[in-house]
Amino acid sequence: MPTGRSYDIVLFGATGFTGALTAEYLARNAPAKLRWALAGRNKAKLESVRERLAAIDPVLSEMDLLSADVTDPDSLKAVAEAARVVVTTVGPYVAYGDALVGACAAAGTDYVDLTGEPEFVDQTYLRHHAKAVETGARLVHACGFDSIPYDLGVYFTVQQLPEDVPLTVNGYVRASADFSGGTFHSAITAFSRLRTSTKIAGERRRAEGRPEGRKVRGVSGRPHFAKDAQAWALPAPTIDPQIVLRSARALERYGPAFSYGHYIAVRKLPVAVGLVGGVAAMFAAAQVKPVREWLLGRRKPGDGPSAAKRAKSWFKVRFVGTGGGKRVVTEVAGGDPGYDETAKMLSESALCLAFDELPTVSGQTTTAIAMGDALLARLIAAGITFTVLES
Repeated sequence: MPTGRSYDIVLFGATGFTGALTAEYLARNAPAKLRWALAGRNKAKLESVRERLAAIDPVLSEMDLLSADVTDPDSLKAVAEAARVVVTTVGPYVAYGDALVGACAAAGTDYVDLTGEPEFVDQTYLRHHAKAVETGARLVHACGFDSIPYDLGVYFTVQQLPEDVPLTVNGYVRASADFSGGTFHSAITAFSRLRTSTKIAGERRRAEGRPEGRKVRGVSGRPHFAKDAQAWALPAPTIDPQIVLRSARALERYGPAFSYGHYIAVRKLPVAVGLVGGVAAMFAAAQVKPVREWLLGRRKPGDGPSAAKRAKSWFKVRFVGTGGGKRVVTEVAGGDPGYDETAKMLSESALCLAFDELPTVSGQTTTAIAMGDALLARLIAAGITFTVLES
């Protein structure tokens, strides 16, 4: 980790809905030794967040506020050079994220975000991975509901299976929750940029290559009734399986051959049919600029549900793993996925990078590769459950 930095963690985007929840989580749960600051472009809004944090811990009434704007590279450079870890909740990342992650790569500063945007992750690899390897920076994307429950859930499941044999894991996601305006904007933006995203993904595959002597593949599958989940399984068009497969390519514990299937689990057939139709309609609408702009105007980034509604939300992800003659069923579960648990996962990821003894890695990486057992232990201690249901 860089020495001589003013802050262990700088949180960029604390004035947004999820950013504010992340700040509050850190205020309640971070160790007293944490040196941290808030960064953003609106001083008045930052001061308002600081007041909320001071109500949790009066010591934070004196915390530093840093001026930073995604359109001002010098301000982002200053933030990156002042921190050991930079956390950002400012999305859509494909529009607002590149300059900050580039500043962190150049400064040797660890970076974590909440992106679920494959194009941004692939573009970051192409533009900044080599520099981050050179400086020692760890660039860790998708540190919220996208994609920690799946990345670490599969990591946990693989540990229950035999070593050095081909392994197959399928993940089935169930949730009851609302999602933020920021998540909505990111999804619509990603749908509208599919052609560009596909092109950049191809460039990454050619630049990155694949592991020698091992096979790792994703199984897209078709909608079907899955006995393992006792639900209709719908292939999930998310970044999560991509993150899982990147971890599998880097970690030999996943065996000489590994495959992963990722599905949304829906108990009732009419709901499953409606969900498929709804996603297809949203994708089609995102291709038409006037309709896309109308959709984006329906929800603003920074919007989110009340604490009472979040308290009723939950998620469960069931994993079924097989290999070497053994079958195991595991589950990752928690509360409100889009906000409360996401703020928890993001915060614990940053604290893990700042303070825990971790594998020596650099460049663009994943939570399983960079933090593995240490982050798993943190999340369990924080109330997210990782359970073996059958073995």
